[in-house]
Amino acid sequence: MLTAADFIPAQYTSTIENGNFEWSAPSNIALVKYWGKKDNQIPANPSVSFTLNNCKTITKLAFSKNENQGKFSFDLLFEGKPKEDFKPKIQKFLERVEVYLPFLKDYHFTIDTQNTFPHSSGIASSASGMAALAMNFMSLERKLNPEMTDEYFYQKASFLARLGSGSACRSIKGNVVVWGNQNNIEGSTDLFGVEFPYAIHENFKNYQDTILLVDKGEKQVSSTVGHDLMHNHPYAERRFAQAHENLDKLIAIFENGNIEEFIKVVESEALTLHAMMMTSMPYYILMKPNTLQIINAIWKFRAETQIPVCFTLDAGANVHVLYPENVAAKVLQFIQTELVAFCQNSQYICDEIGNGAIAL
Repeated sequence: MLTAADFIPAQYTSTIENGNFEWSAPSNIALVKYWGKKDNQIPANPSVSFTLNNCKTITKLAFSKNENQGKFSFDLLFEGKPKEDFKPKIQKFLERVEVYLPFLKDYHFTIDTQNTFPHSSGIASSASGMAALAMNFMSLERKLNPEMTDEYFYQKASFLARLGSGSACRSIKGNVVVWGNQNNIEGSTDLFGVEFPYAIHENFKNYQDTILLVDKGEKQVSSTVGHDLMHNHPYAERRFAQAHENLDKLIAIFENGNIEEFIKVVESEALTLHAMMMTSMPYYILMKPNTLQIINAIWKFRAETQIPVCFTLDAGANVHVLYPENVAAKVLQFIQTELVAFCQNSQYICDEIGNGAIAL
């Protein structure tokens, strides 16, 4: 079993003075939610997610050898313009990963990043952002260590991304990704995300996710604060056990293609996440009135039409509408006629399952 120490490199065999890389990394939507964490970004419970395709961060990393006198040296651009308020998060990330990337203080970096979706709107921009940055740093490390295997490259990228944002480790590679130790899932680990290793029924191939932007503003509560509220939470231990149980259920569901059971697990997980926030101290309601309107409309539509559409939520007000590709036309018509009215400025994003990070 790999440990964190396995990602500390020995001497590098090559050198490089300057260059640049560019990667895109997608967001992901958890089906079984990770909520609560231990030290060093270790999850309190395992999670599984669909990797998205269109909601992504595109990050270019330029680097040049520099005499930095033992300090990190970087410029950060967001959509081509300096973004000073992002810098502390990057600084903290560099401090966390330096032991695993000992070359970081040898270079000056220019990090130029952009999203294809609204930043900080509850579409896990930190997940895609940290995943894209980790892929770039691993591309540089592979130049310094050309013997590196692909398996190690992706495992370490996921491991590093996790140290920036927990769910980022699920945005590196694969359509369905598990993060966290789960007895019944071979290779699963708290250290990085792994591709779901078992059969996935045709029903779940090319699954669609339309994201309804109920509230595009900054999240009311940061994920870090939300996770911390699980310490001493009265229902924490039962919640962590429930996540293991639901992940076990999904193993069978993914194999047998039972969408009805899939819907029960996914919607229950979404509501449980919000219930944890409502019953924490301090307590928060992250949904908006329009979130509830959308959920009720989906339930009514599903009951009347028998079309297998469901919802999930992240830690915010926006609604992810999940459905198989073969009912896409009917669901999109429903969204346009009944749900768009509940979106801020009538905005929504059509997405689908993707494969992970891509070198550009």
